[in-house]
Amino acid sequence: MHFLRPLLRHPSLNLILLVAALALVAPRAVHAEAWLVVEADTGKVLQADNATMPWYPASVTKIMTAYVTLKAVKEGRLTLESLLTVSPVAASQSPSKMGFRPGMQVTVENALAMMMVKSANDMAVVLAEGVGGSIDGFSAMMNQTAQKLGMTQTSYVNPNGLPADGQITSARDLAILARAVIRDLPEYEYFYHIPAIRFGRRVTNNFNHLIGRYPGADGFKTGFICASGYNLVGSATRNGKRLIAVVLGSTSGHARAVRAAQLLERGFASNGLAWLRPSLGTVDNLVPIDASPPNLRDEMCGGKRKRPASDEDEDSSVTSASAGGPGGENAVTFFTAGLQPPMARPSELLATGPAAAEPMVVYTGPKKTGVALIAAVATDTEKQATPRRGKKSRVAAKKPDTAAPKAEAKTAAKPDTKPVVVVVRHASAKPTEKPAAAAEKPAGKPAKPKAAAKPKSDTKPAG
Repeated sequence: MHFLRPLLRHPSLNLILLVAALALVAPRAVHAEAWLVVEADTGKVLQADNATMPWYPASVTKIMTAYVTLKAVKEGRLTLESLLTVSPVAASQSPSKMGFRPGMQVTVENALAMMMVKSANDMAVVLAEGVGGSIDGFSAMMNQTAQKLGMTQTSYVNPNGLPADGQITSARDLAILARAVIRDLPEYEYFYHIPAIRFGRRVTNNFNHLIGRYPGADGFKTGFICASGYNLVGSATRNGKRLIAVVLGSTSGHARAVRAAQLLERGFASNGLAWLRPSLGTVDNLVPIDASPPNLRDEMCGGKRKRPASDEDEDSSVTSASAGGPGGENAVTFFTAGLQPPMARPSELLATGPAAAEPMVVYTGPKKTGVALIAAVATDTEKQATPRRGKKSRVAAKKPDTAAPKAEAKTAAKPDTKPVVVVVRHASAKPTEKPAAAAEKPAGKPAKPKAAAKPKSDTKPAG
């Protein structure tokens, strides 16, 4: 041990060794979670925890759906302008979705953008049926592709990641898939980091909170179902170096993004400290674990923690993921101290809104440009602005006007109310208002009979 004494006198080394020691003795959280960081070009593993534990993928399944679809486009089997029709099966999918009716059509390009940004489950099925003929046919294509890429722990049953027996993956396999996207589809990779889409009057930001918030973020997809927790496959590029981070089983949409940012930050700062850590090899060589996927349903959606069956998440609170632990902000601060310019903590970066960016305009129908595109957007906007009449409003429309004084009061509040409606409102004033009105009249003058003040049209029910 005498040979270590000169080294231990170095204050920076003492600090690093102290942090490493604390990481070894710190208690691990009970919550099930898996994460992985790899170099995109070499596949070198920088950090891994439960990386080969089987996991339910949820909507990160759509990374493969987009990969298979774009491979078909690249091979000429269809184009981005190809029209696909929304089937009853597609329209029946659970949220998150666009909600298009059966028979409506959308281009491959628009369907891909809606699927990757809004995580639209109906658009995933539209693409699957358009490329593979059916959900089963497309799932077979997904599984063949997974085998070809070496994703030995992955099996697919559907193209959107909604709960299904046999829909399984791992952090290892998702990192392999992300590397394949970068390697095989560079010309179409922009689909994996579109900041936002605009459909008519609605603008939807990417559910991946890294996009537009974490410097250099350029991929890929998020996912959530109760059984899996909140998942994220992300990537970022800095000084020509690109890293891929996979987080599975996080507690919220914000927490998964913070965790991914922490892992990426630590990965970018790891070059000068590589000699302190044993080599973890490459992602392809990670040994799979033979186990069943953890089911987080009770933890995610049980008791008072009611969660939507959707990847949309508005939680912006700082969770345990931002307070130390493996890959936590405290560890990042210690390991990067003095090695690179200081930057905001990941939780602070991701708590802000995304950087301003022009959303990609999406629409229904064939490919459009110029004036035709403007007209299509206006049409979609007009449809969204027209309120749908529900059952209650239809029933109310059949009742006589005399039976709805409350509705008349609401109508009178509108600036464009017609004069005749105002007359009806005065004539059908509430009894509590009559004494005040009578006080304004000369004493001794008899009040007008109620029937005389009513328009003739009020004596009959509305047609």
